[in-house]
Amino acid sequence: MSPVGRIGRSAARISAALFIVAPASLTAAGPDAMAPPVDIGDGLAVATPASVGLDLAPLAGLPAAIARGDYPKTTSVLVVRDGKLVYEGYFGDGGPDVLNDTRSATKSLTSLAAGVAIDDRAIASAKAPAFAFLADKRRFLNDSAAKEAITVQDLLTMSSALDCNDDDDNSPGNEDRMHPEQDWTRWAVDLPTMASYRRDESGLGPWRYCTTGAFLLGQIIQHAVRQPVDLYIERKLLQPLGVRSWKWAYSPSGEAMTGGGLRLRSRDLAKIAWMLIDGGRWRGRRIVPEAWIDAALRVHRKAYSDANYGYLFWQRSYATRCGQIPAWYMAGNGGNVVVMLRDRKTAIVVTRSNYNAHGMHQQTTDLLEKYVLPSLPCAGR
Repeated sequence: MSPVGRIGRSAARISAALFIVAPASLTAAGPDAMAPPVDIGDGLAVATPASVGLDLAPLAGLPAAIARGDYPKTTSVLVVRDGKLVYEGYFGDGGPDVLNDTRSATKSLTSLAAGVAIDDRAIASAKAPAFAFLADKRRFLNDSAAKEAITVQDLLTMSSALDCNDDDDNSPGNEDRMHPEQDWTRWAVDLPTMASYRRDESGLGPWRYCTTGAFLLGQIIQHAVRQPVDLYIERKLLQPLGVRSWKWAYSPSGEAMTGGGLRLRSRDLAKIAWMLIDGGRWRGRRIVPEAWIDAALRVHRKAYSDANYGYLFWQRSYATRCGQIPAWYMAGNGGNVVVMLRDRKTAIVVTRSNYNAHGMHQQTTDLLEKYVLPSLPCAGR
């Protein structure tokens, strides 16, 4: 992604030393003797793996698997269970202060910002007409009844009428066509709509992966709340979570890229995941309405053969020794995932920079199914 980023306004570096997993630290004393991550005072509680029922034997093989190249360019693996960080490993170019470019994984923050904006009554509901917020861009090229009927929910579920498909190089709305433009919003609102677009009985159209729609949603939020969307997300989401450093990507004209590319520390990604599991709360404070979390983490569209889609969140099942476990997750190019096992009270962060590589997502699934998920107890144990 080419746009120049900016360090967040409160980007204080954290100097405390953190536990970094290396093969020797797991094998010298044995998995059962592994110390908990270090409490650095960032609001994320820590605990020993054993105290939350984590079996370290499967995890013990992970550093060696990464070292031999099974999962190229893996930079961190973190596990949060029962609200406590219990496993924290950094590899290769990773580290506790690294601002990870997890690409599209941070689309999900745009979904959360939409929910907060609705709670703030800046947007009436998810059914609100999206283009009504962009009156300053009228007249739109390729205007149509289908374009005017696009709702906030259509953009959240990637089922709008815009002719936009990142899986199709020839799509007019493919993300790669947006990056060279100076004014991304102008370009996005002028896109054509699909002549064959039809809504089904759910009221939604067909699913197509469309980063442009997530970016446009950020601009809609910006117009609705009457402040830059990056500042709104910082004030409403990042700062209440105790996030101290971040880096945005921007268009050439300075529009915040809310379709991905927000760089965050692995620990802060873990905080976001736990906040979601805890129904939108962080350390007892309400950050996102619980009703919005429930709506966002609900299957609205079938995406691919092995994945469903909510409100800018993915859903799939993972194979484990306990059977198939359903999970919600944030995902991005390179093999990045932030997984929420809501019923198991467990969040998992895997950051990787294996961008545009064949099989990158399947590699991460394999990492989770072989080394991380086997460490969790089966339900009821």
